[in-house]
Amino acid sequence: MLKGKCALITGSTAGLGLVAARRFAAEGCNVVLNGLAPPEDMAPILRQLEADHGIRALFHGANLAHPGQIEELISTATATFGGVDILVNNAVVRHFSPVETFAVERWDEALAVNLSAAFHTVRLVLPGMRRRNWGRIINMSSVYGLFATTNRIDYVTTKTALIGLTRAVALETQGCDITCNALCPGSVLTPYSDGKIATMMAARGIAREQAVREFLSARQPAGRFVEADSVAAMMVFLCSPAGRDITAAALPMDIGWHAV
Repeated sequence: MLKGKCALITGSTAGLGLVAARRFAAEGCNVVLNGLAPPEDMAPILRQLEADHGIRALFHGANLAHPGQIEELISTATATFGGVDILVNNAVVRHFSPVETFAVERWDEALAVNLSAAFHTVRLVLPGMRRRNWGRIINMSSVYGLFATTNRIDYVTTKTALIGLTRAVALETQGCDITCNALCPGSVLTPYSDGKIATMMAARGIAREQAVREFLSARQPAGRFVEADSVAAMMVFLCSPAGRDITAAALPMDIGWHAV
């Protein structure tokens, strides 16, 4: 179905982004991974993807806070694979502080990585998608793009804005076989959330089960994490023929959290 297409996933050195890269590779896509990990750390991951799925895998360490490096990322992917067919904007930074004490440099970084990077990747891949009359763009928003929370002004603002960007791009690509959607996951077990849980365990001397329960109690009413592989499977579905008529959507994957 997707064999031979090129999927670029930003923020894919670990966590949900890497799970998504593995899913797309399993579907026969060549994959471009991106993040700030050392290239030598990514080399065995690339080799494993290629060996397991018979595809080509590339890593590019572009810092998405810098538009020039984003252009290098897209140019490299295009030169290697002939174009980017599937774009997943997954890279994110997050900080925690009340708005009145939020560091200005952290605000600027969040706008650059969480929002402006998606604008730049989209504007750079769209001409090729239009020429090929096929493309799938998936922007990783969040439940916090659907409602707000305290002390996360950068995350809430950028994830909400990504939904607006998604809708605008979807309208501008009407008439082409190009779709643009946003996914809005709840809490997914990632290295970030796992680190928070480990910190709770160490600071309070509690078992992992209790730490997980307390971590989720303020976030996810269902009491369990959203499965990263389920989110990745939804990405693949949106790129399938069955997902062709879905565009401009902001799709919650939060076990009903947004309905509370």
